[in-house]
Amino acid sequence: MTSSRNFFAAGAVLAALGLLAGCATSGSDGGAGQPVLYPNATLQRVGDVQGRVEAEGCMARARAAGLGPTQSSHEVARRAGEGAATAGVASAVGALITGRGGEGLLRAGAVGAAVGGSAGAVSGAFHRDRPNPVYRSFVQRCLGEKGFDLIGWN
Repeated sequence: MTSSRNFFAAGAVLAALGLLAGCATSGSDGGAGQPVLYPNATLQRVGDVQGRVEAEGCMARARAAGLGPTQSSHEVARRAGEGAATAGVASAVGALITGRGGEGLLRAGAVGAAVGGSAGAVSGAFHRDRPNPVYRSFVQRCLGEKGFDLIGWN
């Protein structure tokens, strides 16, 4: 009976962590932002509207080159894998140290991997919405080649 309770409790914890991960990934585009142009001679000559058009064009070129404005969702999977591996091994080593070999060792490793993987996925979900620095560098260089001066992102 205790075994089924533990299994149910572990399932409930994993479901709650999954729900948290889902909440972390929902929302806006996650800080991709819009380029802010310095009012240099080029921007003054072409005007703000054309400056925004050129910035949109550079952002489209970055996306066409395979870059996204925010960090890849592969980050979520990577962090989940790291968490599962780290916690699984740590739990198995802990079971060995405390003398729980055999089935206890396997159970400890599996539970540790499940908890670590869930925690890693939640961590990755929170970090996924960070701006992609390579995307931003691409847009900055593209605008610079057109004579614009990018001073930041909003």
